[in-house]
Amino acid sequence: MKQRLLFIFTATLFLAACGGNDKKEDGTKYVTTSDKTSTAEIPPAPTDSAGMAAMMKAWQDFATPGPEHAWMAESAGTWVCDSVKQWMDPSQPPSTASATDVVTMTMNGLYQVTDFSSTMMGAPMQGHGLMGYDKMKKKFVLSWIDNMGSGIVRMEGDYNKSTKTLSMSGKQSDPGRNMETDIRQELKFHDDGTYTMSMYGTGHDGKSEQKFMEGTFRRKK
Repeated sequence: MKQRLLFIFTATLFLAACGGNDKKEDGTKYVTTSDKTSTAEIPPAPTDSAGMAAMMKAWQDFATPGPEHAWMAESAGTWVCDSVKQWMDPSQPPSTASATDVVTMTMNGLYQVTDFSSTMMGAPMQGHGLMGYDKMKKKFVLSWIDNMGSGIVRMEGDYNKSTKTLSMSGKQSDPGRNMETDIRQELKFHDDGTYTMSMYGTGHDGKSEQKFMEGTFRRKK
C-alpha cells in the first residue's frame, strides 16, 4: 500500500513539475481536455515539506476503507432471485427469469465486485459491476458492463439510512435512439435480510421514466 501511495504521490509531483512546460516547440500552447472542460483553477502541487506531508496523508486517507466500505462488504456472498421482472413495454405484463448475483470485495476492501447472471428476452445475460465509495466526492460510484451491449454504464448516488435505500443515477448508451439516456437504480434493503433491486430508464415517449427491471434477492444458504 505504501509503495502504491508513494508511486501516486511521486507521479503527482512529476506532473506538477511538467505542468509549466505546456507549450510546443513552436511556442503555441498544448490544448488538453481540462482546458476545454474545467471551470475550476487547479492549484499547484506543494513543494515545501509540510505541504508534501499533508498531500501524502490525504492520499493515505483516500486509500483507507471507511464505514461505507465496511457496509458494502456486508453484502459479500451469493444472492439469488427466483423471479426478476422485466418490462420491455409498460402496457404489457413483464417477462420473468431467475437470477444469481455473486458479490465479492477487492483491493483491500475498497471496491465491491458483482457478477450477475440471468436471461433477457430469452437470451443468456451476464453482467459485471464495480462499485466503490469515493471518499473525496462522498458518493457511491458504480460502473456496469454486460453482454447486452458494448457501452459502460456509470452511476453515482447516496445511501439513505432511514429508508435503507441506495439510490444511484447516471447515463447509458441507447443505440435505438443513438444517444445517451438517463438510468436509475434503487437497492432497497429489507429487515428480513433480502433486498429489492429496481432499475428505471427513459420511457418510450422519451420524457417519462419507466421501470424496466425489478427483483428481490435473498442470500443463498
